[in-house]
Amino acid sequence: TMFKFRTMKVNNNDTVHKEYAKQFIKSDQKLVKLDNKNDKRIIPGGRFLRKACIDELPQLINVLRGEMSIVGPRPPIPYEVDEYNYWHIKRFDVMPGLTGLWQVSGKQKLTFSQMIRMDIRYRNKLSFLFDLFIIIKTIPTILGMIFDVVLKKAAAVREKKHSHREKTLKKYSFYIMIIKLFSWIK
Repeated sequence: TMFKFRTMKVNNNDTVHKEYAKQFIKSDQKLVKLDNKNDKRIIPGGRFLRKACIDELPQLINVLRGEMSIVGPRPPIPYEVDEYNYWHIKRFDVMPGLTGLWQVSGKQKLTFSQMIRMDIRYRNKLSFLFDLFIIIKTIPTILGMIFDVVLKKAAAVREKKHSHREKTLKKYSFYIMIIKLFSWIK
């Protein structure tokens, strides 16, 4: 059992995720997070917990229990493993981890095959210094994801204000034109 803070509502149907995972594994497409935009399955505040990777902090318990490492391939969901090719299984030669090479090397910009190759590369280069490198690189990666969320939120707020201002100007443009006309006459 891998521990996580709950960020989604209870009893969600996982059919959409199963189908997406199957397609992602079989295709050469980049990862697209299904929970990015207005996902009704996510609890209030859950999106921030997920983006900031806070939802995974309870996995430190798994590390203390010897079930995970700080660095290693992310543990997959069993139905994802059902879709793996034989060579994908090599990523299980090392203990799963909280962070890994693919998470700090592009994560959502990578295909499934690239992710697996990075996990296997990590397995082949396994060393204390390589782990330390990944741990150090994890911090700015997480901060970058948080910063990205904040920037997107700020841009959405600006867009909403700008849109509201435009609607207001359109609504009152006739009156503004009349006022300008009268101010010109004086």
